[in-house]
Amino acid sequence: MNKDSNPQINTIHIQPTNKLNYVIEKCYDQVISNLFILCLIPIMFFILHQAFQVNLDFIEQLSLFLKKKNVITIMSSPILVGFGLVVYMTRPRHVFLVDFSCYKAPNHLKVPLERFMNHSKATCEFDEESLEFQRKILERSGLGDETCVPQALLLVPPQPSMHAAREEAGQVMFGALDNLFENTHLKPKEIGILGALSLSAMIINKYKLRSNIRSFNLGGMGCSAGLISIDLAKDLLQVHRDTYAIVVSTENITQNWYLGNQKSMLIPNCLFRVGGSAVLLSNKTADKRRAKYRLVHVVRTHCSADDNSFRSLYQVQDGNGKSGVSLPRDLKAIIGMALKTNISTLGPLVMPISEQIISLSNVLLNKLYYKRQVKTSIQDFKLCFDHFCIHAGGRAIIDELEKTLQLAPLHAEASRMTLHRFGNTSSSSIWYELAYIEAKGRMKRRQRVWQIGLGSGFKCNSAVWQALCDVKPSIHSPWEDCIDKYPVSVSHI
Repeated sequence: MNKDSNPQINTIHIQPTNKLNYVIEKCYDQVISNLFILCLIPIMFFILHQAFQVNLDFIEQLSLFLKKKNVITIMSSPILVGFGLVVYMTRPRHVFLVDFSCYKAPNHLKVPLERFMNHSKATCEFDEESLEFQRKILERSGLGDETCVPQALLLVPPQPSMHAAREEAGQVMFGALDNLFENTHLKPKEIGILGALSLSAMIINKYKLRSNIRSFNLGGMGCSAGLISIDLAKDLLQVHRDTYAIVVSTENITQNWYLGNQKSMLIPNCLFRVGGSAVLLSNKTADKRRAKYRLVHVVRTHCSADDNSFRSLYQVQDGNGKSGVSLPRDLKAIIGMALKTNISTLGPLVMPISEQIISLSNVLLNKLYYKRQVKTSIQDFKLCFDHFCIHAGGRAIIDELEKTLQLAPLHAEASRMTLHRFGNTSSSSIWYELAYIEAKGRMKRRQRVWQIGLGSGFKCNSAVWQALCDVKPSIHSPWEDCIDKYPVSVSHI
């Protein structure tokens, strides 16, 4: 397993400076978290004392009860057994992440900054002002010199066609799936559920999947589609027992390249790059032994009721009829609002009760003393998460979430390094980030990781996973040949 190349970064951690305060806070948290049980214990002792204060000991009392109530006991036993079986059969099934794979594009598709700019000049589609704008965006984007674009866009002039788009989709999806099947020794015929963010029929045809497979496509969902598919697969795995589900995430770039001069629509050209992932999920109890993670929560929030959110990341045509995706100036504010909406639902599910009581107290105080506002803040999610996978949509997005969630540089490292090495790979970026954490050897048993997906709509989705073991990187991990070089400094960008 590869070690961190920067030992100083390994030492970054967060803990109280005063050990006595730390112990007091831990004790307080345990008392508050188990308050119900602590209150229940004396009540149970009182009930038992009142019930058995007669001279008969417990065994004699129980024997006498069974003799007097023999008929009732015999009649109620099958009912209780049947009720127990119903509860057992209808209980929510655990969803395990057996393994996942990320696509790594070949070296000839890499576009360093100078190659990107030279190619943009050669296309003769961009004026001088647009070319200079693209250069500035690339210099500040946080992208390195090893990100990749599709082959069709490297031609002069670019030749985005349906055939080229299919070729890109096939290379990305099949590349990720081939590696996944090889690593898990799974036969394609064993797959019962298929979720793909592009043409699932291509996958079914390539691997000759069975005819009764339950497949679905999630198109037009933007960069948050990966976690939407995880949520849908989770629901399907509650219905269809003892089966596997595969979720394939990618975004086709070939037919979404903008060849106009409107600045707000040129930004996606500078950020989006080739990438994709394939994730294997299972509801089989036997797979717990070999699975990497267990799915704990999925929380989805959609802000399209707000007009500004609805028109963010909006596909439009410019004055010359050329299509592209327009990014608004207030995107950071929209992201902040969507994130706060999402964590207002996620917080009660994951935060310690002690923190929830403090947050509720602040809300009540603000209601009671509305003339003198009590300062409130975002809950400290570092208390319940060990790792964070923030969608690598761009440097500004990572900066905004790091600031809002009050994260340390180590927590955002996987996102920044993924953006630097692979660019914005849309909904699959969170899987490149998880692969980075694994490659660094940081994922330990019982630790929790929070994946945050952001996308058009505007949508903010969260997935919480718990590690079932000390997770090792998968074979042919996308970081396999370069993890020792990371992290790199991006402060100069």
